[in-house]
Amino acid sequence: MVATQLDGRILNLTNLDKPMFPTGFSKGEVLAYLLDVAGALLPAISDRCVTRVRFPDGTASEAFYEKNPPPGCPDWVGRQRVATSSGSEFLTPSTRPELAYLGNLGTLEFHAPQWRISEATDSPEGIVLGGDDEPRADTFVVDLDPGDGLRPADSARAAILAATALAELGLVGHVKTSGNKGLQISVPIHPTPCSEVHEFASAFSAHLASRHPATFVATMALEARRGKVYVDAHQNLASRNTIAAYSLRGVEQPSVATPLTWDELAAVDETQSRFRYSPAEVLERLDRLGDLWAVVHDESARQVLPAPPTD
Repeated sequence: MVATQLDGRILNLTNLDKPMFPTGFSKGEVLAYLLDVAGALLPAISDRCVTRVRFPDGTASEAFYEKNPPPGCPDWVGRQRVATSSGSEFLTPSTRPELAYLGNLGTLEFHAPQWRISEATDSPEGIVLGGDDEPRADTFVVDLDPGDGLRPADSARAAILAATALAELGLVGHVKTSGNKGLQISVPIHPTPCSEVHEFASAFSAHLASRHPATFVATMALEARRGKVYVDAHQNLASRNTIAAYSLRGVEQPSVATPLTWDELAAVDETQSRFRYSPAEVLERLDRLGDLWAVVHDESARQVLPAPPTD
């Protein structure tokens, strides 16, 4: 164990040499990445109830989702009570020590909902999931999940078609990789009840599938999704969450959910075999391009969600 101090907090770090990926990326390297990327990752998860995916023995072993504080969680790690059927108390990391504490527990993935805690509700009862006074979302997400047989070039073309359809509705979206196979387009919006956003997302998914039936499908049936891109509207439900920009993913090789420019996506060709950006590549991109995801958190970039498409 290594005892260290970070921004005034005492951390007891363990097993820093433990490989977290089959390729050998260690827990110490995970922690170094989290601290290096904190300036971009924290805005993507701050003021949100974060669900974590922990890999205590690395991605080659069993993982589990975690919402509630783990046993022994320090009192300086932020928390938010949310009224659900199970009475969840989420963690709300917003500082580097909190990231390091969670990373030391084997947390690789940080997932967040489309709503902010501070804007979710005016109810004196606080945030309630599944009730009448639902949270208000500040983001609408178009989650694009490629079916079997599709290549990155196919996914890139699908994302551009989706962005074009958004533009026809007066909306500007911003794209990132999921860190795995998919792409996600986020549209910053003025706070809107999650049920309305989900209704819009469902209509938009059906709209894409109707206009481009050879490319998109709006149904979860696996048979229908083969060779097409599934548009998952349900990621806009108040109870759901998506991978945060700049989060690692628990896959075979170290991979990060990475914001892209639309020009980069348009340049994807048939030779590209995957959407994978390593931690080192992401840090280099931040130095070179800045935080491409900052606009998603910029209140001045928020847009009014229009009426749902009807075709």
